[in-house]
Amino acid sequence: MKEQGENFSKSGIEAHGFSSLDNVFWNLNQEDIYKIILDRGEGKISKDGALVVKTGIHTGRSAQDKFVVRESKNKDSVWWDNAKEMSEENFNHLYRDMIEFSENKDLFVQDLFGGADLEYRLPTRVYTEYAWHSLFIQNLLITVKEEEKSDFDPEFIIIDIPSFKANPERHGSRSETIIAVNFDKKIVLIAGTSYAGEIKKSVFTMLNFLLPPKNVMPMHCSINVGKEDDSAIFFGLSGTGKTTLSADPNRTLIGDDEHGWSENGVFNFEGGCYAKMIRLSKEAEPEIYETTKKVGTILENVVMDDETGELDLDDNTLTENTRGAYPLSFIPNSSDTGRGPTPRNIILLTCDAFGVLPPIARLSASQTMYHFLSGYTAKVAGTEKGVDEPEATFSACFGAPFMPRHPSEYGNLLKELIHKYKVNCWLVNTGWSGGPVGEGNRMPIKDTRALLTAALNGTLGEAEMRIDNFFGFEVPLSVKNVNENILVPRNTWNNKERYDLQAKKLVEMFSENFAIYEAHVDSDVLDAAPKIS
Repeated sequence: MKEQGENFSKSGIEAHGFSSLDNVFWNLNQEDIYKIILDRGEGKISKDGALVVKTGIHTGRSAQDKFVVRESKNKDSVWWDNAKEMSEENFNHLYRDMIEFSENKDLFVQDLFGGADLEYRLPTRVYTEYAWHSLFIQNLLITVKEEEKSDFDPEFIIIDIPSFKANPERHGSRSETIIAVNFDKKIVLIAGTSYAGEIKKSVFTMLNFLLPPKNVMPMHCSINVGKEDDSAIFFGLSGTGKTTLSADPNRTLIGDDEHGWSENGVFNFEGGCYAKMIRLSKEAEPEIYETTKKVGTILENVVMDDETGELDLDDNTLTENTRGAYPLSFIPNSSDTGRGPTPRNIILLTCDAFGVLPPIARLSASQTMYHFLSGYTAKVAGTEKGVDEPEATFSACFGAPFMPRHPSEYGNLLKELIHKYKVNCWLVNTGWSGGPVGEGNRMPIKDTRALLTAALNGTLGEAEMRIDNFFGFEVPLSVKNVNENILVPRNTWNNKERYDLQAKKLVEMFSENFAIYEAHVDSDVLDAAPKIS
């Protein structure tokens, strides 16, 4: 067995069952990994130096192929209504078979941290079959500093072997693809998929399980901080603007996707960003757009002209879910610590394709918990097969697939933190106004940014407010540099009666979805629910 690179940790590959590998590549740097990727034909280089790769048939997460090992220690702590069970026997078979499959093959190893908080970070080792996956996770997690290397001992292990095919009978899988999570052993096994996002989300899933008992709130959000040490949290599902709106040239970016909130403040779980690239606009998202021109950025399933190296960010031939993975340092004015002070503001982002919600509203702590547990956004007609009109999506905590504990556990923790630190909370709609998709118009991003600026600098909190008839939250009557008309959604519709019907329909959707949480929340949260007056 040949070894290249530096193993600075206290554990070798034998600690995790490997023995007869051909080559082991330890913690290689970007330049060395680039060379191996090109030699192996795993990817191509754009004219500006970014690495362009394809993930094959899997261009997104395989949510139906994710399983959690059920054992005595976690049987009462996992949200089993949201998790597919796997037996310890099936997991052990899968582990042994993947180790055996790797014999006489090359593996790439990255030792990194999940979490920037020095007290709560998770030492993580990632074994990958592909070189580009090794660079991907190096971009996404936090590098071990020179002075930290001698004490590094991996606590969480990810083994990612895309060419291994799971056997449903032997491994308890649904197909040849599997993501197997073992919270007791702190191991995740990934097989049968080349989509690198599975590696990243495995870290998030593990931290989401380990942190709440330590009274640390894990969050699917982006965070930035202003010059007055005023951190802001942006919760939101894909497509709501979480990455775009947090990349503000006037505020320092802590991170764009996964964070924790401890007594020490907020902290990034990652050291990089994993941004959607489809139809990326140089004008609207200049900071993110520039990352597509940097050496070190990995572009997944972005269409490129092989002869010229020119990218076509508008081409969704391979997938609508094109992605870019790059270090956080590629974003100007990003944090070099990944940490920030206790937040002053929380923003819940939604893309309301029904055209009902106002562009911004102020929430009480109880309303915030209600909308946090609801995790509402809407799919737009035409973006997915079979979606012919706006379709409501509710994802608890704005990230249900990665929340192994019951949503109320995260919601109650968030509510306590809001009360403790007197945090201002806002709901921001980046969706439609004047009617649903196909009739109305998308909220102008300049208005959304103006409203956010007013919320974050405190001026919006002093504005005169009205109470929304359906949702009960407070909506400003006027905001500087914002068209007052869009602040009252009903006024933007030509047919006011149709607006009322659409609003009642959305309220009913919220009510139907929230029924599963009613037994787990206090009366004040139930009272915060939208109502049909």
